[in-house]
Amino acid sequence: MSIERFLDNSISSWMVGNGEHSDIVMSTRIRLARNLNGYRFPLAFTEDEAHKIDQSVSATLVDADEELQMNFSSIQIKDVSELNRQVLVEKHLISPKLANSPMTGSVLLSEDESVSVMVNEEDHIRIQCLFPGLQIQQAYAQADTIDRLLEKELPYAFDEQFGYLTSCPTNTGTGLRASVMMHLPALTKTKQINRIVTIISRLGMVVRGIYGEGSEALGNVYQVSNQTTLGKTEEDILADLQSITEQIIQKEREARDALLKHSANTLEDRLYRSLGTLSYARIMTTEEAARCLSDVRLGIDMGLIKDVDVTILNECMVFMQPGFLQMYAGTTLNTSERDMFRAKLLRERLQKGEKPKTKGEGIA
Repeated sequence: MSIERFLDNSISSWMVGNGEHSDIVMSTRIRLARNLNGYRFPLAFTEDEAHKIDQSVSATLVDADEELQMNFSSIQIKDVSELNRQVLVEKHLISPKLANSPMTGSVLLSEDESVSVMVNEEDHIRIQCLFPGLQIQQAYAQADTIDRLLEKELPYAFDEQFGYLTSCPTNTGTGLRASVMMHLPALTKTKQINRIVTIISRLGMVVRGIYGEGSEALGNVYQVSNQTTLGKTEEDILADLQSITEQIIQKEREARDALLKHSANTLEDRLYRSLGTLSYARIMTTEEAARCLSDVRLGIDMGLIKDVDVTILNECMVFMQPGFLQMYAGTTLNTSERDMFRAKLLRERLQKGEKPKTKGEGIA
């Protein structure tokens, strides 16, 4: 399967499905970090070692595809252009770290794009499973199945005292990073989010932006994940995240109810103004687009906006990013050109239901 298959659509097929609390929890992600015994870690290995690791992991998963039924495609990062690597990052199919490892990195992608097995990223193996809505146990079960299959055939670097050994000590132990992507506009608007982030941090969780460590919470979207991988079992980590996520959901629902009760007209006016901006603006920055899309999503979830499909908003959140815009334009765009082209694509998608063409649409 060619790389174009994963670049043609901004939205992955797994995003179309529904998960629990999907009006607030946009997606659940499980990531397992593993390394193979007998090889130096990626910070110090040679290209020959990287090649042997890639061959071993790819062959094991391809041989097991009949059992897994994921129809994996193996993609060498060195064969992917810099722009297309950026697009894969914007779709959350690979990490920025793997995108910057063109000589040694590769990825195996499932047909529905819900599973990525990154090879020779920060660690030899990064198993990532994405599910819609709140599905922590289901996503972990998927990752665990792939992990057990690999561990059956390949010797992992494992220490009886410390657990799975990783390049960064913060991942040692379970190697498990579980996260949920949450849309929290009401907690943000009522200025409760900073207090909640502080409390979450004390409970061993971390809150990041939409693209992980170092990224901003664009469009009121926050990623909540476990901070500790050592000294806790996988079951404890998953149970803690489930509990904290459910409490945040409850707080967000209470904040939405309060907004509706005390300032319904003001809220509805703001949400429809944002829909109007997305539908008619000629210039739009990433930040403004994210803010307006967040408002429209809130309007849909609260039943105030009824004639826009939330799937369209998911598409818009992805294709408004710089990599996708330039792929659709078929050329390199500067910041001003991207702002104009972003506004054009959003107008066409929201007004006419037109999907962006894959390449060469131009900015006129």
